[in-house]
Amino acid sequence: MTDRQAAPTPHTTEDYRRCFEAALGVPFTHGNRIDPLVNGCRIFPAMIEAIKAARDSIDFLTFIYWQGDVAERFGAALAERARSGVAVRVLLDAFGAHRMPQSVVDQLADAGAQIAWFRPKARWRIWQIDNRTHRKILIVDDRIGFTGGVGIAAEWDGDARNPGEWRETHFRMTGPVIDGLRGAFLSNWIEAGQLGFEQRRSYAPQPETGDAATQVIRTSAAVNYSDIATLFRLVLTIAQSRVRIATGYFVPDADTISLMCAAAERGVVVEVLMPGPHTDSRVATMAGEDTFAPLLEAGVRLYRFQPTMLHTKIVLVDEALAVVGSANFNHRSMGKDDEIAVAVVENALVAELSDDYDHDLTRAERVDARAWSRRGPWQRVRERVGRLLSPQA
Repeated sequence: MTDRQAAPTPHTTEDYRRCFEAALGVPFTHGNRIDPLVNGCRIFPAMIEAIKAARDSIDFLTFIYWQGDVAERFGAALAERARSGVAVRVLLDAFGAHRMPQSVVDQLADAGAQIAWFRPKARWRIWQIDNRTHRKILIVDDRIGFTGGVGIAAEWDGDARNPGEWRETHFRMTGPVIDGLRGAFLSNWIEAGQLGFEQRRSYAPQPETGDAATQVIRTSAAVNYSDIATLFRLVLTIAQSRVRIATGYFVPDADTISLMCAAAERGVVVEVLMPGPHTDSRVATMAGEDTFAPLLEAGVRLYRFQPTMLHTKIVLVDEALAVVGSANFNHRSMGKDDEIAVAVVENALVAELSDDYDHDLTRAERVDARAWSRRGPWQRVRERVGRLLSPQA
């Protein structure tokens, strides 16, 4: 989105909603409830409680399913419901979940759960290896859903107190938003060669459960560009006072960098919170550092989270709108992976997430523009290497 294509300046929450609808072609639904869950000590109990209460169906999609106690507990809860006659469908990305314990897979299969693998490795489909489903979705009884950034692994357990407990925010959702989550699950489920529609499913209208208006964007990166890029660029174009970005992997492309700089230069406070010394991707760190110089020069505020790996994926706009889901602010989410993003218009939620952001900043270090300008030659070499690897970051 260039200056010549700039969106109209919004003034009310209705204006923000209409800007998103006009740019992305997906209407908002009203009457939703969105509850943020901060860190694994709150996320996993809420998800497992919902699974244990299932009466009819469970649809579960994840990019990461690794090892650890939570992986065993999650598998056991799904298997118990399958044995009890609940229709359980489990969809796993073949790359991200390759470390899943075989014992858990066998437990689920023996209990009667349907298991599918998204884009399993095949020599004759080598082009698919680089395009994954990065979505994280849990839907119980077609009435309660979860999405966000959490993976099923020991790294997410705990309360972000040390490097072994990652910082994450996930979301519990009810209301008409569930239809969007279900559509995102089904699109990947069907691509994985499974039947998608069954008579047992209820197609009655979703009940209204809260005051949030939501827009669900599900993207499939088939041509090295997706609506995630449109969404992030729209945010930077329409913002009037502040944009707050929290992301596990910060590697914006050249056009997004230009929009971030332009926003800061017109007086918008642009803040980016990203991992600091603890990260699971040094490539993403190096590629992100290559973008620092122009951003800092334009006045963008960059922060690095210190206690542990920061994995949250949240964008806040003008205290009016939040974008949550599975997408990072990087090349992969904007052009390679299947993602889900939920735009939410609700003042109370945006205020709560902004308070969480403020708290995270107390445990982060700001990148000093003057010190960065004096960085040494080795750091500059790292940045050049990161530039070459950025399409994979």
